[in-house]
Amino acid sequence: MDQRLERLSAILREAGLDALALNPGPTLTYLTSLHFHLMERPVVGLFTAHGEAGMVLPELEREKLSGTPFLAFPYGEDPATWEAAFRRALDALGLATAAIGVEPTRLRVLELRYLERAALGATFPGAAEVIAQLRLRKDEHEIAAMRQAVRIAEEAFRAALSRFRVGMTEQQLAAELVVQLLRHGSAPDLPFQPIVAAGPNGANPHATPTERPIQPGDLVIVDWGANYGGYFSDLTRTLAVGNIDPELERVAQIVLQANQAGREAVRPGLPAGQVDAAARRVIVEAGYGAHFIHRTGHGLGLEVHEPPFLYAENVQALEAGMTFTVEPGVYLPGRGGVRIEDNVVVTTTGSKTLSTLPRTLWRLPA
Repeated sequence: MDQRLERLSAILREAGLDALALNPGPTLTYLTSLHFHLMERPVVGLFTAHGEAGMVLPELEREKLSGTPFLAFPYGEDPATWEAAFRRALDALGLATAAIGVEPTRLRVLELRYLERAALGATFPGAAEVIAQLRLRKDEHEIAAMRQAVRIAEEAFRAALSRFRVGMTEQQLAAELVVQLLRHGSAPDLPFQPIVAAGPNGANPHATPTERPIQPGDLVIVDWGANYGGYFSDLTRTLAVGNIDPELERVAQIVLQANQAGREAVRPGLPAGQVDAAARRVIVEAGYGAHFIHRTGHGLGLEVHEPPFLYAENVQALEAGMTFTVEPGVYLPGRGGVRIEDNVVVTTTGSKTLSTLPRTLWRLPA
């Protein structure tokens, strides 16, 4: 934790920011090893460029800071007293007229308004790049946790499929997968609710499981992940129930080749967009470019979607320790889709794929 706080202070100074304000979420946990949840009572961590840090929090959670280096600025149950706690914190940390970075995708209006009223001379610019720089490169302990999250997800998937029967609904298979994820060691806070999309529903990359029965001839996209120690996995495999349309068989082979091309392209120094280009080239040359309708991947770690993002125009150079998905797909409206998603870490010489499940169509008896 001390090393992370020191690194944050240096990054803040380089960015010309005096401090970073965080409410409950992955970045606050990353810096403090403490867990808070979003609720009606605001919680804000304040981390300064000169190394001091404090937290505004309810009195009932004050004990969480015992034994930590963080200054506590607690408040009681009367909301009329909350603004004073923010003012005490900002004054004590010397931030009344500071440039205080905020996490754009996390900080709520509730906390922002308290900060603004407590420090009328302060500014609150977005600090997405600061946070990305802080968390982009995973250390060996983080990668080990992600590897374990992959293992749990893979074992749960095999167990769920062993219970599959034709006629199960998408919802039933998704529910079985959740049960198996928990049984195999995932934390209850899953990265997302599993996607199970059969037949025509598979043409929607972010489909929600429905009561549609899974039928012979269906392709079924299954997208799921596990949580181990707060770190996530995110995998997708495609099932074939009995005999399927020959064109869908061909699409599955094309997506398999695109997945392999994308993973093989990964190496330090490569612009992130080139991974997308490598995977997309396979699909475009096969004539299905118009049906690959999303980026090739996204960063993965304490969040299921975080930098780096693998889209064509992204020139950000890959670096050792970055972790992300490679997940090309082809989606044919009214007929179905295929997606194959793996979790990859950049190494000093190339890359390592953390996921090990077979990537060919998973054949299920009709």
